[in-house]
Amino acid sequence: MSFHDVRFPAKLSFGSAGGPERRTEVVTLANGFEERNSPWSHSRRRYDAGTGLRALDDIATLIAFFEARQGRMHAFRWKDWSDFRSCGATATVACTDQPIATGDGATVTFQLAKTYVSGVYSYTRPVTKPVAGSVRVGVDGVELTDGTDFTVDALTGEILLASAPGVGQAVTAGYEFDVPVRFDTDWIQASVASFQAGEVPNVPVVEVRL
Repeated sequence: MSFHDVRFPAKLSFGSAGGPERRTEVVTLANGFEERNSPWSHSRRRYDAGTGLRALDDIATLIAFFEARQGRMHAFRWKDWSDFRSCGATATVACTDQPIATGDGATVTFQLAKTYVSGVYSYTRPVTKPVAGSVRVGVDGVELTDGTDFTVDALTGEILLASAPGVGQAVTAGYEFDVPVRFDTDWIQASVASFQAGEVPNVPVVEVRL
């Protein structure tokens, strides 16, 4: 799939509605019990870009961005204002935010990830579109230097360390990140008259796997 490494205007995504989607297959048995199964190992985000529009100039910006992506053809970056950091919503990104891996003395490449915890249960989400310049990496709590001790592939979310962490050493990271998405429509239906009256177009956006 073609991906344009450009972010949907953040001022337009601010205020948009959306969040994670799961797919669960539920079968109710004759005795009333249920069997539940999910074919997805990871959730997928959906958003409505139309709800973030506040001015007529926003519509022009949206249409230009939509045309440059050729509708559903090309994916792009999206800032999810409700979940775009490795840390809490009001915290500051730190190199110890997320556990990434445990050193084995040989591996130097690691994938960024974010773990969501609730009680004794958790879900780990791969992070593939970190924001350039935002990534901080630590080994056993000691922060490394970007460009010297490590580099980051902003298109895959892979970290390459200059030297392998020792056996048992914790590799951690902090970062901001975007979601790879595409428009989920080939048609933008915008009316200047209705927009002025307080209505906004429906512009569905869906996360993609790259």
